[in-house]
Amino acid sequence: MSTTDLKNVLIINAHQYYPFSEGKLNAALIDKAITMLEDKGYNTRVVTMSDGYDVEEQLALHQWADIVFLQTPSNWMGVSWSFKKYMDEVYTAGMGGALCVGDGRTAESPKKNYGKGGTLTNTKYMMSLTFNAPEEAFNDPEEFFDGKSIDDLMFPMHMNFKFFGMKPMETFACFDVMKNADVENDFKRFETHINKHF
Repeated sequence: MSTTDLKNVLIINAHQYYPFSEGKLNAALIDKAITMLEDKGYNTRVVTMSDGYDVEEQLALHQWADIVFLQTPSNWMGVSWSFKKYMDEVYTAGMGGALCVGDGRTAESPKKNYGKGGTLTNTKYMMSLTFNAPEEAFNDPEEFFDGKSIDDLMFPMHMNFKFFGMKPMETFACFDVMKNADVENDFKRFETHINKHF
């Protein structure tokens, strides 16, 4: 199934409000994604952490979605606590078959197939990330992340989605958004990224 056949997109706004980080960039990227995707004929649904959510409704939305689009800041080398809470509640509830069948193992083979019980095998996901860190902090052995990429840093999120059988799309990122933002260029790169993958 090609991406052009995938028409339902669940957009998750995982921003966590702080007085110094109000979430305007993440919200603007989501607005831009909605406009671009709907112009291309996609159906979109949005869940925002700060608005609250119903667990069963979120499970149904994940089953409805052909693509899950996660828009999140990187907070302390991972996702926000509000989205971690969402995962703990929604994704754990999905282990009964909505998202996966347990952890994939069976009583007959308790040592095999861990993480292979996912039921969203026809679903893709894309992460769009905002970082305080400059782009130069990544992929350079002399800098803080020891040569690691943004996808290396977000490895746990990739594994969470893989646990449900989902397939990755290319990650997008905005860098240095707190101290040296280049929002105009970020928007242009974001538009190019969306046009490339949708």
